[in-house]
Amino acid sequence: MTTDSRGDYQELVDEISELLGVPATLENRDFELIAFGAYDSEGELDPSALDPVRTRSILTRRSTAAVRTWFEGFGITRATAPVRIPPTPEAGVYRGRICLPVRHRGVVLGYVWLLDSEPGAPGPTDPQLDAAMRVAARIGALLADEAQHGADLSRELRAVLTAERGWQADMAVAALRTALGPRGDGPYAVVCVAPWPSADPDDAPSARTVPHATALCTVPWGPTAQLLAALIRLRATDTLTPATSAATRLLERARGVEGAGADTGTQRTPGTQATSGTHGTPGTHGTSGTTHSTPGTHSTPGTHSTPGTHGTPGTAAAPLTVAAGIASPRVALGDLAAAWQEASAAARAALAEPGFGPVAEWSRIGPYRLLTSLPPETAQDPAVRPLLSPAHRELARTAEVYLDCAGQAARTAAELGIHRQTLYYRLSRVEQLTGLDLDDGEHRLLLHMALKGARL
Repeated sequence: MTTDSRGDYQELVDEISELLGVPATLENRDFELIAFGAYDSEGELDPSALDPVRTRSILTRRSTAAVRTWFEGFGITRATAPVRIPPTPEAGVYRGRICLPVRHRGVVLGYVWLLDSEPGAPGPTDPQLDAAMRVAARIGALLADEAQHGADLSRELRAVLTAERGWQADMAVAALRTALGPRGDGPYAVVCVAPWPSADPDDAPSARTVPHATALCTVPWGPTAQLLAALIRLRATDTLTPATSAATRLLERARGVEGAGADTGTQRTPGTQATSGTHGTPGTHGTSGTTHSTPGTHSTPGTHSTPGTHGTPGTAAAPLTVAAGIASPRVALGDLAAAWQEASAAARAALAEPGFGPVAEWSRIGPYRLLTSLPPETAQDPAVRPLLSPAHRELARTAEVYLDCAGQAARTAAELGIHRQTLYYRLSRVEQLTGLDLDDGEHRLLLHMALKGARL
């Protein structure tokens, strides 16, 4: 979203607020905030306007799946005229709403939300609402134009990330550079979210609602799964803060998609509170309920603090279902394909080792920079294969912790919570199964790589 279009949206929302004399907010069809007005004829915003739903929507710039489901229960997705929604204090809606559906050529693209008048007080007249709907139609045309431009950028970015080397890659980069125009100058970082929990390959969030994002697209990952790619504009090549902010927002969105999927088939009626996994009720929306690790920090066995290392299988956190990876900064658009390889590798590393995540930087994943570049069959080394069977899961875990602890028996036994003699017995069983000598450095290297590679 360009600065000019953001100003256009704000002007149109302010026009509706002035026209009707009430505060207005504009959200896209995914309930992500685009603009809001704080109109009040007395010069101060009425505190009663700040119910939890409106407040959290403005502060977090998005609504939860539960809030979306609740409001959609009033038929706003099908409406072509204003829809009145009554106050429901138990759902956090202290003031009634008037929803103006924003449509373009019959397709709903967003909603303008107005605070309805208090009981007994005069509300907007029909002519006023008709005039507001004409402004909403202008918003719809603007959203449609932006959506088309965003679709073009998504297509061009996807082509760059998936093109074969040579003339195809050169043509894809040239097309993306043309589509970006003045925004084609770096520096950029590429962010990968793995997997993107949506069956629709084109179901990516709008760049407008992701901080610092220039373009987003989905990329196939295996026969059915998708990865999400985001092109993030940086302020300088020595800071990845914008990329980290964008990755965090995308993970919140991914968890929202997962939560919505978990709710499939659950019926909710307007006026009832609904919980949704990590999202909460309409009266408390705006937080995911999930504790995030600090991006870019990792953990040593038992301490979870030292950068550049990660938790061992003996102390690792619960496996992540979705993670994000961030590539090293790039200036040239021709380097984006290489950056995508880094970002997707970092996301895979975070999925394999939760101590890296949920947001992992390529520069901080240590040996996984090499392991993620190896073919998947690398982990199936003939010598190590017997150890990777489900029947020997505990032996494999013991061997990996032992190697993570640099072969220190006392430290390994403490990590695993077992007696040292039990450790020695298990290690002898590992040697018997694999035919490897754990006193031989090359044998230990092979075993360690195979065990780590198996996680990927």
